[in-house]
Amino acid sequence: MNKYQYKVQGVDYDVEIINVEGNVAKVNVNGIPFEVELKQPINPSSVPHKPVVAVQPQQQTTAATATPQTEKPGNSTPAKGIKVTAPLPGTITEVKVKVGDTVKDGDTVVVLEAMKMQNNIEAESNGTVTAILVNKGDTVMEGDTLITIG
Repeated sequence: MNKYQYKVQGVDYDVEIINVEGNVAKVNVNGIPFEVELKQPINPSSVPHKPVVAVQPQQQTTAATATPQTEKPGNSTPAKGIKVTAPLPGTITEVKVKVGDTVKDGDTVVVLEAMKMQNNIEAESNGTVTAILVNKGDTVMEGDTLITIG
């Protein structure tokens, strides 16, 4: 449909609007699909400016037999410790640790696919994994916390 290029805090983003229905737009940001909730539905004949949007990752589906092994964002007790964050937007292809594992500085804890490349995300300190906030297949944005090490 429409393609735009944005720069947010020094990071370039290519945004393609695929489809808009009511107040929900399906977009690709740097090739990653998202469903975006618009503050107001778009009426093409009466919109003199670009709409303000709130980005929410598209819901990933999992098999009914999958058992969650990680702590998800929004839990009532956030894990304390050093946060390992995503250095760029992408998709989690592998979580190499579980809560309670001991890791050393430099150990690969998560594999993140971004721009068709596998990126090893490493522990930034020695410690024990206190929380895993992502699962295989999750889409993350730059700066999202992946795990915490206590």
